[in-house]
Amino acid sequence: MAPLTSVLSERQKEELHRALLDYLSSAGLHSTFEALKSELPAQQDFQPDPKAKWAGLLEKKWTSVIRLQKKIMDLERENGLLKDELAAAGAMTGARKGGQQTTGCPAAAAAPDTPSRSQTGHRSPITALAFHPTFSSLASASEDCTIKIWDYETGEFEITLKGHTKVVCDVDYDSKGSFLVSCSSDLTIKLWDASNNYRCTKTLYDHDHSVSSSRFLPGDTHIVSASRDQTIKIWEVATSFCVKTLRGHSEWVRGVWPWTHGKLLVSASNDQVSPPPPRPAHTEHDC
Repeated sequence: MAPLTSVLSERQKEELHRALLDYLSSAGLHSTFEALKSELPAQQDFQPDPKAKWAGLLEKKWTSVIRLQKKIMDLERENGLLKDELAAAGAMTGARKGGQQTTGCPAAAAAPDTPSRSQTGHRSPITALAFHPTFSSLASASEDCTIKIWDYETGEFEITLKGHTKVVCDVDYDSKGSFLVSCSSDLTIKLWDASNNYRCTKTLYDHDHSVSSSRFLPGDTHIVSASRDQTIKIWEVATSFCVKTLRGHSEWVRGVWPWTHGKLLVSASNDQVSPPPPRPAHTEHDC
């Protein structure tokens, strides 16, 4: 039987032979080692050397092949899943183009497949966004300790608000767009005058840990905030005083949102429960 044509270069053959001899020697297969050595004239002077570049090479190549095979199998599986997702997305897109309603949410059905505009400028992840109720302004909060104001129609950046010293967790406009409220991991809540180039007019202090959410209540005379200190607080905008502290959660309160008519608040916490509806918010001072 004619020998198979080798795809290895002479240098590669020599390295392979030395790697084989090294493996046989280290495995204690001395008879096989001597037999192979006798059939390789170029390796008659071979001596095992743990510092040589071929030492342990055969084992390394073998384990590398196994790792590569596993990676290939994982990639093939992921590729199959992605193909299935693309096929499903294509079917939904085709249904929308054909005029079929594929979801119970009209806004989702009308949403474009790609964003119409992208804004860049923050140096760290963005944590919250708020639309101005009247103008084409968009406020963005970020882990870079800043708030940025954008014109979402033109895509132009307008101004950077600096004042917080840690992550800005949330932003919200009042109903008229006159003021912007922000809260931060620096334990503060800040009010920014949108009609005066977003000058910071008030800083509210009373939480004992990161303030994760802040919202204007209907009427814009009060603000509600949620904190990692497990409390929700009601603030009077005119005086900057905390007029009420609501306790009911046993862990970090992640967010709080007022009902449209201001009679109820809903809150979300790491304790995974919804507390009973709070009492009326502005009846007494207990901060």
